[in-house]
Amino acid sequence: MKNIIVKVLKNSIADEFELEPGDELLSVNNCKISDYIDYKFQISDDEITIEIKRQNGEIWELEIEKDYDEDIGIVFENPLMDNIKVCSNNCIFCFIDQMPRGMRKSLYLKDDDTRLSFLYGNFITLTNLSDDEINRIVKYRISPIKVSVHTTDSSLRKYMMGNNKDIDILKYLKKLIDAGITVDCQIVLVKGVNDGLQLEKTIKDLSSLHPGLRSVAVVPVGLTKYREKLTKLTPFDYDSALSVVNQVSTLQEELYKKINTRFIFIADEFYLLSKMDFPSYEKYEEFDQLENGIGMCRLFQWEIEKYLDNLSDNSKPILDEVTIVTGVSAYNFLNSLVETIMSKINIKIKVEKIVNNFFGEKITVSGLITGNDIIEQLRNKDCKNIIIPQNMINDNNVMLDDLTIDELKNKLNTEVIICEVNGEALLNLIVE
Repeated sequence: MKNIIVKVLKNSIADEFELEPGDELLSVNNCKISDYIDYKFQISDDEITIEIKRQNGEIWELEIEKDYDEDIGIVFENPLMDNIKVCSNNCIFCFIDQMPRGMRKSLYLKDDDTRLSFLYGNFITLTNLSDDEINRIVKYRISPIKVSVHTTDSSLRKYMMGNNKDIDILKYLKKLIDAGITVDCQIVLVKGVNDGLQLEKTIKDLSSLHPGLRSVAVVPVGLTKYREKLTKLTPFDYDSALSVVNQVSTLQEELYKKINTRFIFIADEFYLLSKMDFPSYEKYEEFDQLENGIGMCRLFQWEIEKYLDNLSDNSKPILDEVTIVTGVSAYNFLNSLVETIMSKINIKIKVEKIVNNFFGEKITVSGLITGNDIIEQLRNKDCKNIIIPQNMINDNNVMLDDLTIDELKNKLNTEVIICEVNGEALLNLIVE
């Protein structure tokens, strides 16, 4: 596979050497580059030699002096420089198995790739890695790395992941941690399967690996309406979510006394479903699992309150009226924040919750809302300046059902504004 450069960062080392999009990286330090991890490892030194094939066929050999670990400023056509490692598990809770046909192909890719864990924070299972690949993680210092554990009971883990490979997950994690690799873990919690006593055992087992194992996120299983012929699973409800919140709160107190961290953090959905207050800002510590939906609501609220506390008397709304779109689970929470905003700023803000008809009403988070569900539920409502969170779209401003933001604007005949999932960013859109 050719390592084609698609972008050269301005004022970078590559820019100074006049490299251009379309050039091809042939080698670094006389080593062929098989993937991005190879590349990052080879360019880390303060003196390197790279071989470039220009678009006109010329071969350039460049000797570069730089700071240790300094990037040289090139972006490749394929960020991994290699094929993605596909997952061979058959998890009973796999979300991709529950998706309908007709969506864009990239959404159906089951990856279990260490490089994506390092680059983008994707979770890997370690069940699909050979000992050589584990050793490569250690050699190249791929850290931090994110691992889906789900349970430390080997038999239960085999069942949940649909993989009979005999993996001692604690042994593998310890090998990584002993080599200086920082690990964050995830547990997809399935009601009646790995919750209760199983969850308690898993947390106590994992906490023995702290501080190398930095934190554990617990997220509820997501169940769509497309589960024909799949394992029968039960969604969390008020009572079971409340049980999880209470159990984790107790574990957090015990762990904080023992290892000076709460260590285990649960998804916002558990608090919303159980109608329990979110923990204080401080209790989320470093927000290490924020991208996993852990602490997002509390941080968002803190950002709103901080912004309003520092609001200038001369501040004025940029828009007269906006409509914020969200999922069912966060609707009441967001409504309460909007009341606080409107008490300080003279603006009309509506919050519209979108029921997920596409995946099914059991899916209540905003990140899985489709464009057509938004259109169907807002087309007959008076909505102006619709704000949608960035987690509803991909990098090309396309929603899960391939609807573009421009199409959304045309169908609803109003402005559609994309907002980073950040309280300050929201207020910057509506206040000058």
